[in-house]
Amino acid sequence: MKNYSLSALVAAGLLAGGLATSASAADLGGNCCADLEERIAELEATTARKGNRKVSLTVSGWVGQQITFWDDGGESNTYIHDLGTTLGSHVKFTGSAQISPGWSAGYVLHIEAISNEGLLINQDTPNASSLYNVLSGDNVAGQGGTQVLQSYWFVKSDHLGKVSIGRQSQASDNTAILVDGSGSLVPANWVAFDTNNFAIRTSGGGTAGTWGGAQSCFGMGGAWGDCNGLTQNVVRYDSPTFAGFSLSASWGDDDMWDIAARYAGEHHGFKVAIAGAYNEVSNLDYNNLNSALGVAVPDMEYFQLGVYVQHVATGLFGLYNYGTLEIDEPGGLDDVDTHYFKGGLRTKFNHLGATIFYGEYLRGNDGAVGAEIDNGVPGTDTITSSELDVWGLGVVQEIDAAAMSVWIKYRNLSLDVGSEEGEIAESGGFEDFNYVGVGGLINF
Repeated sequence: MKNYSLSALVAAGLLAGGLATSASAADLGGNCCADLEERIAELEATTARKGNRKVSLTVSGWVGQQITFWDDGGESNTYIHDLGTTLGSHVKFTGSAQISPGWSAGYVLHIEAISNEGLLINQDTPNASSLYNVLSGDNVAGQGGTQVLQSYWFVKSDHLGKVSIGRQSQASDNTAILVDGSGSLVPANWVAFDTNNFAIRTSGGGTAGTWGGAQSCFGMGGAWGDCNGLTQNVVRYDSPTFAGFSLSASWGDDDMWDIAARYAGEHHGFKVAIAGAYNEVSNLDYNNLNSALGVAVPDMEYFQLGVYVQHVATGLFGLYNYGTLEIDEPGGLDDVDTHYFKGGLRTKFNHLGATIFYGEYLRGNDGAVGAEIDNGVPGTDTITSSELDVWGLGVVQEIDAAAMSVWIKYRNLSLDVGSEEGEIAESGGFEDFNYVGVGGLINF
């Protein structure tokens, strides 16, 4: 927001209205100054202002909600909820100040306002508090909450890059997701934002585990893809961009480090974006998700890759995301692999803005291995292999005049497993989960 001085406002007023006639300009009347001062006072009272004139201030964010009609094979209902932590409604304060030519310093304060956490709703919990409220032990259903998603400062050089310190996205956070330039990233990506906590319905009518756990990140944070996807207290470095290429790296206390490489450019009528990241954690006590839940997990390594290609002339696009999680323990689990594909068309059918049609498919391998399931048979049976399949269709309509997008989407989730005793398959396995989401967000 710009902070205008009295003289600047006076000058603006004179330029706006004082050139009507030279005669009136010569004789403004006895009450002109009092009236002008009154208007200035009103502007100052109703305008958001910075704390000082040296550091800029920009306020931005969005408000997003979705109506979800779901059916788990035994029960169905309709919920209204947020888009999930990291995608939920939020306000962001950003700013910077020039230190010297080529050098600047700045800040980001990013606050989410969650009214009904999409990551935590399920069959028995239609209203959920924010994720960080739950992790901190302050879970009041139906009351939502606010949470600090990012709070950090940075120093930036045009030639040397940027160093940031504080709570923020580490270098590998959302690496594969953010290459998506189709306009369908929010309603369709490889994180289980709106199904994470829903229980899986067994053929016998009971429940066993959750759909987020069907392709688990094993306490690392995240579901299906983007493991370790929560913001953290880290030191991060971002290089300048050279010919479309950039590098990032970050380190967090209690032994977390990662590195990421990105490229974006246009070649022969095609937009291309590629990004990859490697993340290693040797002590998961650093992660709020695990420390709050008391989860003890082994050392982990996570690699993710994202590739996006779009034909500019036709609007045809394709996206591929890949993630593999390696769990480092003697006799431990096999690597957990996730593949996500999305393709479609971005075009303009009307004056509102671009329309995006897409189809998507996710395959998750062995993300439920080790879970013990009681599927209506005596005792329990331990899962030795698993295969999660998710497919969906959707349409997104952008409304340029309102900086808004709305969507409707459909998804089907299914899970097949192998087990030590074979009792899970013999008893009929698990029901599919189907849902339709109608949502929208507006930027400000």
